[in-house]
Amino acid sequence: MTFHAAVFIATSLDGFIARPDGSIDWLTERGEQAGDTGYDEFMAAVDTVVVGRNTYEKALSFGFWPYEGKQVEVLSTTLAADADERIIVHRTLDGLVQTLEDRGAKRIYTDGGRVIQTFLRAGLLNELTITVVPVLLGSGLSLFGELDHDITLTHNATRTLGAGLIQSDYTVKR
Repeated sequence: MTFHAAVFIATSLDGFIARPDGSIDWLTERGEQAGDTGYDEFMAAVDTVVVGRNTYEKALSFGFWPYEGKQVEVLSTTLAADADERIIVHRTLDGLVQTLEDRGAKRIYTDGGRVIQTFLRAGLLNELTITVVPVLLGSGLSLFGELDHDITLTHNATRTLGAGLIQSDYTVKR
């Protein structure tokens, strides 16, 4: 791969990235109290964002386009190809990877539970930054799904943020 794929995401203490209905109110209501999470610095180094349909649709609800200035690729089998001029819709992972390679993508922000799981299973992820929010949701959309083999990570650093959030960085071992 000529690109470096990274995850920057928050989970509840019990490993969920959203409530069963997709709500992230538990995160947004604590977000400002966290202080500098490093997200802006992370995004400044990214040239491409890869998300799934659910994450794309969640981004549309923010009232602003969070990926301004970035190439945005959406991996979806159901989203209309012409849904939004700001994105390119891909039906398959192979097609998406080919486009990333052809376009010379360098640093990719991979976001959304299913897309992260897909990239992880395919061996396409290089690093994970996971911020754990001190809340138990009990159910919801899990960050990690089932795997057919162990994926070994190297722990690089852990920081304590405001409001009791804990952020850890990992490199995916090859």
